[in-house]
Amino acid sequence: MPVGAPLDGRGGSSLIESSAVLHLASETASAWLPRACEALDEVLLDHAHCEKKAAGAAIKLLFSYPHHRFLQEPLAALAREELEHFEQVLAQLDRRGVRYATLKPSPYGVALHALVRRDEPDRLLDVLLIAALIEARSCERFQILAGGVEDPALAALYASLLASEARHHGLYRDLAGQLVPRVVRDARWLELARAEAEIVARPCDWVRLHAG
Repeated sequence: MPVGAPLDGRGGSSLIESSAVLHLASETASAWLPRACEALDEVLLDHAHCEKKAAGAAIKLLFSYPHHRFLQEPLAALAREELEHFEQVLAQLDRRGVRYATLKPSPYGVALHALVRRDEPDRLLDVLLIAALIEARSCERFQILAGGVEDPALAALYASLLASEARHHGLYRDLAGQLVPRVVRDARWLELARAEAEIVARPCDWVRLHAG
């Protein structure tokens, strides 16, 4: 489903008007949705882990960069919201009778973070932009799931998460724009977005929120 497609009547109208809103360099292949629907419980479990990791990543930034005052309140609020989403996904796992357990993660996040440069402020810039890319890809795939899964409760959940994921994407990009001049941010974004498009398209033996 294209990024800008309507949600087909499930959970309201489209919140993501175009791929340009998410600044992604590619759209998810149509083959991903049927694979995700066949392994929906696994995708949902992976989603729970993703929400928890997103909260942890925001908190880690708060502790790693206390001297950057502009990061503090926005990332604290984001971490709280990610934990709320984690709880929402846990509730859906319980409803479907899926035990919360460890899960082999996709190689997506590892491959993206391997692109982070070592010296500051390049390191922080890359971490912020990669977080924005992950949020953008999550938002795109939430919209696909909202319009494509048969479970009405899950479709409603994914539709309800679209606005916050898009907002998180924009927040990380805005924070990056406060760290360095926006022309620098935008040039690095293009590099990382192209790399993300290549990474997310890599074949994977199992399906995950950001792989398969």
